Amino acid sequence: MYRMMGWVSNSVHINFNEFTGEGLKRSGAYISIRNYLSTKSTACAKTLQANETTNRKALVLSLDDQETVEDEFEGVKVKWSSNVAKSVNQYNHHSGNNNSSERRCLTLSIHEKHREMITKTYLDYVLREGKKIGLENRERKLYTNNSQYVLTDGRLWSNVPFNHPATFETLAMDPEKKEGIKKDLIKFSKGKDYYNKVGKPWKRGYLLFGPPGTGKSTMISVMANFLEYDVYDLELTAVKDNLKEEEEEEEEDDKENMMQMEAYERGYKVTLSGLLNATDHGLWSACSDEKIMIFTTNFVDNLDPALIRRGRMDNHIEMSYCRFEAFKVLAKNYLDVEAHELYGEIKRCLEETDMSPADVAENLMPKSDEEDADICLKRLIKSLEEEKEKVRKLAEEEERKKPLREARRKKRAEEATLKKAEQAEKIKKMMDEEY
Repeated sequence: MYRMMGWVSNSVHINFNEFTGEGLKRSGAYISIRNYLSTKSTACAKTLQANETTNRKALVLSLDDQETVEDEFEGVKVKWSSNVAKSVNQYNHHSGNNNSSERRCLTLSIHEKHREMITKTYLDYVLREGKKIGLENRERKLYTNNSQYVLTDGRLWSNVPFNHPATFETLAMDPEKKEGIKKDLIKFSKGKDYYNKVGKPWKRGYLLFGPPGTGKSTMISVMANFLEYDVYDLELTAVKDNLKEEEEEEEEDDKENMMQMEAYERGYKVTLSGLLNATDHGLWSACSDEKIMIFTTNFVDNLDPALIRRGRMDNHIEMSYCRFEAFKVLAKNYLDVEAHELYGEIKRCLEETDMSPADVAENLMPKSDEEDADICLKRLIKSLEEEKEKVRKLAEEEERKKPLREARRKKRAEEATLKKAEQAEKIKKMMDEEY
């Protein structure tokens, strides 16, 4: 990771080269140190380099060539400098081409008496903090396997930037339930030592279930934003067999991420045993630490209990229809209204009628510049009353059809009984004729 250089007076210099090895792979240590020094150099250095890099939220500011910045750790002052050297390509040199490449390195200068503390403690701290800064500043991704083709580089996952704006503050859900989920996520995110202590992988499974439009997909985005995770959307209908599923799991990198799996009721293209094996031994154990896997389904009763038991899906969260507390969040989001004279009537309607948060939100969203909160809230009341009337009529229709269905059932039962009696009589007659 680093190598000792010469000594000048009582100083020790440690170089971290940007590229290492014969293949000139970029050094992870160099990147972490550059991330760490970016905060120091932004405040102190006279000249900075501004680089636009892929997978980053913003410009990366770092020490310019030949610049120096000081740092202090546990009362010890150290000095970092950015150096660059040009090396002539031998092939180009002999061919008359003067092309040359630049080799950069970051140099740490310390006093000899602090050598042990710096090499054993300070450098670990710098690398750890630099990696943390890199993760915080990276552009998060949404990866999906829902593709008809394998990518040109052989990967099965495609990705796009993950920029969903949903947060717990904007999520339409009962506040107490939201707070419970937040506490669960915080406890998990800080639980590395605890999971090691009890001998369990640092991973957690969630099951989100409920009718369409109740916010299951939004909840996944909320959780990912809360923990600053990447998201892997594994659609089981895009997996041809168990082997391909295992290959897709192996492609995950070591970033903290969240695996979403759609649990489709119409059946899997992978076997249940293959899915359970992947959950226990693939998705869980093949990935690095700090992973969350989420199953979503509209019909939880149709899923095999072995798939959603605790230990696989640790936390079962029901995503229900919109009630008054969730409505107040939506009203604040869409109309910037926290109280209104129509709230009493809306509360009564929501207690009497099932409507998804998605449908409530659509009614609250202004359709033109002329529509204000009064118009939107009245539209919601009208929609709720229409839905209530629709349900009432369906119930009446069901009640009206019940005698007819009962009569048909009774008739079928009588016909079946008569048919059995006729068959029995026929068999008896045949036996009598034989004797």
